[in-house]
Amino acid sequence: MGNILVLAEVSQDKDLTKPSIQVLKTARNIADQVGGNLVSVLIGSNLNNSKTQEQFGSCGVDKVILIDDAVLENYNSEIYTKLFIKVVKEQNPDYIFGINSLIGMDLLPAASFHTNGGLAMDCTEIALEGSSLTVTKTMYSNKAIVKVKFNDNFKPKLAAFRPNTLMPKDVIAKTTEVITEKANIDQNSIRQKIREVSKSKSKEVSLTEASIIISGGRAMANWDNYKILFETAEILGAAVGASRAAVDSGYAPHSMQVGQTGKTVSPQLYIACGISGAIQHFAGMGSSKVIVAINKDPNAPIFKKCDYGIVDDLFKVVPVLKEELCKLLGKECATAK
Repeated sequence: MGNILVLAEVSQDKDLTKPSIQVLKTARNIADQVGGNLVSVLIGSNLNNSKTQEQFGSCGVDKVILIDDAVLENYNSEIYTKLFIKVVKEQNPDYIFGINSLIGMDLLPAASFHTNGGLAMDCTEIALEGSSLTVTKTMYSNKAIVKVKFNDNFKPKLAAFRPNTLMPKDVIAKTTEVITEKANIDQNSIRQKIREVSKSKSKEVSLTEASIIISGGRAMANWDNYKILFETAEILGAAVGASRAAVDSGYAPHSMQVGQTGKTVSPQLYIACGISGAIQHFAGMGSSKVIVAINKDPNAPIFKKCDYGIVDDLFKVVPVLKEELCKLLGKECATAK
């Protein structure tokens, strides 16, 4: 028997994030194979609502531990680590899974340190071969695909998964047992203090969670030209990204950067507009399921890596693409000025 603990995350609207649902359903399938239980832990504030409980149930979770406290409204690494490690030691799971997010990249290594368990980060696949757990991940800027086999003699086995890479089978919904706890943290013992948190007011789709991304490169020429990408993205329900060349040129903020020194994404569809396709950019989006390239340079490296390529000026192609998408999806199509 192998019990699994999943560190779940919620959006600003307190819904389970799409990557969390992917990990939870994957964990449910593995728990069924090994005859174990699936437990999830969620840390934050204002969590105990029927919507969240229903989402856990639809993922086949046996028990969820909600650590719900006003003091947890803003992420504090020291507090969250203490609470997560406490749950890990109490549950003593054989496996611990999470997302390769800012929170997951913080808490899972901490759990590995405190339990002496094996850890693999930024995984894209998982398989159970007999009693052996194997995960797949990319290395060296996506130049190598590596399979990591965990040592059966050590527990827990910890893995963090890149968003949108897991494609779990459907699971049978369960009535999830909900345990709600308070943080019970002595604030005087906490050395890390959060003085101010500045949150984006934008409701745009998150790059790391988006199923569709449309990105612009240096060829965008300026920030105003990104308007056509945002308009097209709105039609598709997509996120908008940028290459490092565009960011370094001041055309887009670093928060939009995709690549080795930006965000790593794995959408179902990635549309690269005016992006040459340097290896540093490919390192951040190479695991996309379908890549479409629009570039007027027929010798651009991106054409060697894409599934579909259009050799033409992006400022001619994207407006036509936007109009055709409006027709296809039956939406009103505003004309860019």
